Amino acid sequence: MHGQKISLFPLSRKGYLAILELLKILLVLFFFTSILQKSDGQFEEWCIADEQTPDGELQMALDWACGKGGADCSKLKVNQPCYFPNTLKAHASYAFNDYYQKFKHKGATCYFNSAAMITDLDPSHHSCNFESRT
Repeated sequence: MHGQKISLFPLSRKGYLAILELLKILLVLFFFTSILQKSDGQFEEWCIADEQTPDGELQMALDWACGKGGADCSKLKVNQPCYFPNTLKAHASYAFNDYYQKFKHKGATCYFNSAAMITDLDPSHHSCNFESRT
């Protein structure tokens, strides 16, 4: 034992390189997740109409959201920023998201009898801004 070199980290050069590569990968993953998060650490999400929902069900869900649900659908009217595209799916998406963002802190969900779904892609377009609250 006398004269032997004792290392606290008995790794070969390959071992050190493998750890270095792992640290690089973790750093890249950390970077990308920090880009996707808002400054308070919450992921942004929006509630939109599910494209597979039949029009009849989508219309009933839209009517509920803009009526009893309490969504502000005023921006969906003619000459308002979210009127175009004037499609059932686009209007339902805006109404579903408005309802969800307003009431999710009170336990509301993005369900609408299976007519809606959560997305992490901002559906805002042109002058129509879809809010995302955390």
